Amino acid sequence: MTQIGEKSNSSTNLYIVAENRLLRESLARLFRKRGGLNMVGEGSYSDSTLEHVSAVGADLLLLDCLGPNQKSDLICDLRESVPHIRIVLFGMDDDAEIFLQAVRLGVNGYVLKNASACELIDAIRGVAQGEAVCPPKYCKVLFQALSSEANQRAAIAEERAGIRFELTQRQRQLMSLVAMGMSNKEIAANLNLSEFTVKNHIYRVMKQVDAQNRHEACHLIRVGGLNEEALPLR
Repeated sequence: MTQIGEKSNSSTNLYIVAENRLLRESLARLFRKRGGLNMVGEGSYSDSTLEHVSAVGADLLLLDCLGPNQKSDLICDLRESVPHIRIVLFGMDDDAEIFLQAVRLGVNGYVLKNASACELIDAIRGVAQGEAVCPPKYCKVLFQALSSEANQRAAIAEERAGIRFELTQRQRQLMSLVAMGMSNKEIAANLNLSEFTVKNHIYRVMKQVDAQNRHEACHLIRVGGLNEEALPLR
């Protein structure tokens, strides 16, 4: 490990961890020529990496291709020991699943292996300013993943609520629409049922959960399902 410089008032303390020495030294020379970036250290991964990154007061860690377990362990340890530090992964594969794993670990930047030097510097500066940086096409991947995970949690929560109160799938579906504020007529049209059938279903559910009205039934199902996402909030 080599300490390279000391921070000026307006610069970002940057530390590089990469296995390739030539790559590390080339990047260090590149960053020295750029204002606002202050190299405080560089090295390959070892058991002392975490201690050294913390000791030199790094604000941002530029992390190259470690093994999956090494990288995950280092990022998790840094998040616990140096919570303010920002982490940029570079030289990364163009793989959506690896990107999502990195996001879940808490990285701030994800730069592909075919990125130019200018793109890498822009990513570092963006992250230093508090931004999150990734290839534009991965924004859609991230939105889709968050939406899918939210839907999965809601489905699991709804299933738990049904098990707790022994509701049928149709009753759970119907009460979800009640929780969204739909009228009996709207629910009937949505589920292709008669209003009479909808009214009977709601009445039976109210009796099952011992509720005085339909809205109280929704509340009891949410709470009774051990997860407040069992039914949507209005």
